[in-house]
Amino acid sequence: MKKRTFLAWGSAALLSAPALKAQSKFPERPIRLVVPFAPAGDGDIVGRVWAKYATQISGANIVVDNKAGAGGAIGAAEVARAKADGYTLLLGTSTTQIINPLASGAATYDALKDFSMVGTVSQNPTCIIVNPALPVNSVRELVALFKANPGKYAYGSAGPGTITNLTGELFKLLGGKLDVQHVPYKGGGPAMQDLIAGHIPLITTIMSSAVLAQHRAGKAKILSVNSDARLKAAPDIPTSVEAGMADMRVQVFNAVFAPANTPKEAMDYLKAVHAKIHSSSAFLLELEKSGSEALNLTEPDAFMAEEVKRWTAAIKATQFKI
Repeated sequence: MKKRTFLAWGSAALLSAPALKAQSKFPERPIRLVVPFAPAGDGDIVGRVWAKYATQISGANIVVDNKAGAGGAIGAAEVARAKADGYTLLLGTSTTQIINPLASGAATYDALKDFSMVGTVSQNPTCIIVNPALPVNSVRELVALFKANPGKYAYGSAGPGTITNLTGELFKLLGGKLDVQHVPYKGGGPAMQDLIAGHIPLITTIMSSAVLAQHRAGKAKILSVNSDARLKAAPDIPTSVEAGMADMRVQVFNAVFAPANTPKEAMDYLKAVHAKIHSSSAFLLELEKSGSEALNLTEPDAFMAEEVKRWTAAIKATQFKI
């Protein structure tokens, strides 16, 4: 994957909340940010961090609304059909904007035509995490255990069609076509709860502050982060590349979208707020502590095209379907 280029924000990022309000009448009421996943998952955490800083910077009230289900498709479709006035936004991810449209035979929205991007927020790697009772301490040991016990174990994900589901299927393929059953949940939070309770031995999830907290508390054990480099927030955890799976690089982007054809006045306002958020050192630090890295792209269209190309190949190789 090509190295990401980060924006050096211009004068728009320096606007104060009063200046932002003075530019237009928008917003005149609360703005709803739809997070298409269950509470406590990575998307929910990133969405709430963004909403918190957007509220502080703009003075408007940005409210998070969790609309989980169908791998994020329910919430994404709701925003796609919403009135294009700037008052309904989507915390879109690799799952909602790339994986669902590619793998679904009956997509309920067009990820390219139905949305206008406000801006990219962050990028998180997925990770392989097990219950501490499982007798493994590395990805290699996990693969060996599964090979020795075909059909005995299962892995959980945030739901069918999510990038965490695709991560699990990619792991099975790269591990040597492992015989491991998939158990879908309605989000990363519920999957983590069942992992800690011992109801499932393994989950493929997206790195977040909540995931790191459970790892550090000894309630769950992260075997690898699926990225090229170790995380600044968790330098002790090896990468999937180090574990011998060079193609097991699964980074998830988070971005804010508005419905297509949202008025320019509202889009300009939202983009100015978004730019100022990314000029906040407190926001960047909060993302880093959560296991994320800030993502602001100079060429978001090129980035999306690259993601579509990469995941089209992965979906074909794993025969992944929703």
